[in-house]
Amino acid sequence: MSTPTAPTPGDRPGPDGTDRAPWAAAAAAPSAGTSTTLQPTDTLRPPGAAPGAARPRRRRRSARGGWKHLAALAACAFALFPLVYAFSASLSASGSLLGSNQLFSDVTGANYTNLLNDPQNPYLTWFGNSLFVSVTTAVGTVLMGAAAAYAFSRFRFRSRKGGLLALLVIQMFPQLLAFVAIFLLLFAISGVYPFMGLNSRLGLVAVYLGGALGANTFLMYGFFNTIPKDLDEAAEIDGASHAQIYWTMILPLVTPILVVVGMLSFIASFSDFLLAQIVLQDPDKYTLAVGLYQFVSVQFGENWGVFTAGAILAAIPVVALFLFLQRYIVSGLTGGAVKG
Repeated sequence: MSTPTAPTPGDRPGPDGTDRAPWAAAAAAPSAGTSTTLQPTDTLRPPGAAPGAARPRRRRRSARGGWKHLAALAACAFALFPLVYAFSASLSASGSLLGSNQLFSDVTGANYTNLLNDPQNPYLTWFGNSLFVSVTTAVGTVLMGAAAAYAFSRFRFRSRKGGLLALLVIQMFPQLLAFVAIFLLLFAISGVYPFMGLNSRLGLVAVYLGGALGANTFLMYGFFNTIPKDLDEAAEIDGASHAQIYWTMILPLVTPILVVVGMLSFIASFSDFLLAQIVLQDPDKYTLAVGLYQFVSVQFGENWGVFTAGAILAAIPVVALFLFLQRYIVSGLTGGAVKG
């Protein structure tokens, strides 16, 4: 009497009752000469896809990205060409912007030597005046604007919204409308406080501070509103005063907007020409913009080579400041746009 044996995997019937032995055996014992190793394309290619189906897609992506690179190169060339042209003119011996059709055709350093050694046009003195006015304006704008923005953001008082609206409305009027009033005001102050009136650097700083305070306060106000008031309340519970909260907690958190406002104020005052020409009358107190104008203000006596040399040197502090503080620019300008 035979003993029943357990069916092997190949002897088990399939789901439909048929014997699976033929295909199971074939799977278990591959035929000679047949490799079961999968190629990399077999594992990555979807079923039914042709081997070259992904290549046209890659070509389309590269074609779409190609015009973006061309547009970026064109924009860079458009932005850099004036700088290259000005630098070429500063090294030109002819002293003219149209003396040659080729860049860097007659290179010389005489324009820079004449610029720095001209006793009648003290370029280094103008440079120092511009730095003094710009740095003082930037620091004053940050301190005054931050204090005003903190007050509008944290305190609730009568006419608070009216004050914010007034700051915004004032910025709608062009600054040119105030030039006559600024001149008369500084002229009247000169009789009482000469160091703050016409022909004074502090008077020019005061004009810059008053003109930029509204826009900068409104810009900082939006950023201050992004700081949770729970931090202030927690500090007050621990016994901190408003001054301690402001100097030790809030200002470090709003560093990006402080840097942006300071940089914008520095650049605006460093490159300003109209207000500086109205306020400053002594050549020893000129800023760079007013001083460089003297090289091209005489008819038939323009010296564009020296002028462009001075402009190239004047751009160095602005470029250095931008490169040093560029990591704060995006966060400082966009931070206050989320909650205001």
